[in-house]
Parts: sequence; structure tokens; C-alpha cells
Amino acid sequence: MRVLLVEDDAMIAQGLQTALRQGGFAVDWMRDGKSAAGALQSSSFDLVLLDLGLPHRDGIDVLRELRKRGDTTPVIILTARDEKQQRIAGLDAGADDYIVKPFDLDEVMARMRSVLRRAAGRGDPGIQHGELRLDPVARTVERSGVPVSVSAHEFSVLEALLQRPGAVLSRTQLEDRLYGWDEQIGSNAIEVYIHGLRRKLGSEAIRTLRGVGYFVPKS
Repeated sequence: MRVLLVEDDAMIAQGLQTALRQGGFAVDWMRDGKSAAGALQSSSFDLVLLDLGLPHRDGIDVLRELRKRGDTTPVIILTARDEKQQRIAGLDAGADDYIVKPFDLDEVMARMRSVLRRAAGRGDPGIQHGELRLDPVARTVERSGVPVSVSAHEFSVLEALLQRPGAVLSRTQLEDRLYGWDEQIGSNAIEVYIHGLRRKLGSEAIRTLRGVGYFVPKS
């Protein structure tokens, strides 16, 4: 999953980037509100972590503009503004959650998972599809109840496909879910991960629409 992190404090941002990438998220980092607004207009993200006191443009303005154009991307505010009226203003502007600094990284990750579940219309944190079950919290995969060992990137590819059974995702779309703008991508990386997943889950688990992309058949 791809996260836009908007934070002007380098120490906080670097700590969050490390934790998020270890948790399997691709992270793009913006240091000011103007750059964040541009990124949100030009690219798609699964979730936004948004500070409010930003250079050039306040985070509330960025959030209001996002919602005004009908973009429903989940947004969690991470800010030092802890007064009740400020929290109300953030939530009324369209935030899905509001976390006050200093925060606990484990709590941030748990709230991200909760917001993403709500956005997907799921109560159960796990994704069940036929004989496959994927647990995004424990980051485990089972086939007919038997654990299957997958790499971090294989897990992310499978998660992206299982979230939208039947939908074809192109190589570029999958790369966007796995990598931030500052990460190097091998030219055949997605093909390698797909090959590994088919070897472990069965050749029909993930199918190819030639010239278009990959999909998991609807069960």
C-alpha cells in the first residue's frame, strides 16, 4: 500500500518512514503543504498521514481542497495541535482520524489499519478469498489453513490483488503500491514477485491479461 506522509519535521518523518516501510507500506514524503497538494492531484495513494502546521500551506487547507474535489482517500492527521476545537475542525474538514503528537508508532499503525478497513468496508482485518487468507496485521498468508511463507514484496502484491478480486492491475499500478518515489525498481520486479506467488499458491492463483496486467479471479 502507498502512503503519502506530509511532515516538515525531518526526525519525525524519518522515524515514520522506517516504521511504515518495515510494515510493508510504500512511502512518499512531502515536507510542505504546497508540495503535498500537488502530489495528491497528480498521484493516487491508499492513505495520507498529514501534519497541520506546514510551511507554505496549512494542512487543513490541503485536506479541505482534497475533499472539495470529491477525493475520498483516507486521511489521518498527525499534529501537535491538541485543543478540542482544533480536533473538531480537523475531523469536520474530512479527516478520518486525528492523532496528537507525541504519538506511539504502534498506535499509528493500528489506526492506519483500522481506517483502511473502514475504507474497504471490512470489519475483519483479514482478507479471505477462496482457500486463501491474508492477515495484514500479522502479515501472514494461509492456503487452506496452511501457512505459506512469502517475502514482504510478494505479500504486498498479493494484498493489492486480493483487495480487488477480478480487477486487473497493471505492472505500473503494482509498482506504485510497493515503492515510493525515491526507491529503485528493477525492470522485471513485479514479474519476479508474481512468479514466486504462483509457485507457492498455485499457477491459477494469479492470472495474466496479456498486455494489460494481473488479477485474482473472483471466487
